[in-house]
Amino acid sequence: MPSIDVIIDLSYEACLSHYAGQVANVQTRSLDGRVVLFPAEAMRRVVTRDGVHGRFRLTFTDAGRFCSITRLGVR
Repeated sequence: MPSIDVIIDLSYEACLSHYAGQVANVQTRSLDGRVVLFPAEAMRRVVTRDGVHGRFRLTFTDAGRFCSITRLGVR
């Protein structure tokens, strides 16, 4: 399965708009500089009371559909 490593730095308040459904996708940059777009719903798996901060691995199907998000470490 293809994967890409990204850095995400969102406050808890910013995550609330994702929870409320106001934002459908999250846009961030990969460690190698590519722009990455993935479903905001995925943030629910990794959000803490401080928000979402750190390095994450996103995995996708061969067709490019989002599969999972895994925390790699805090930035």
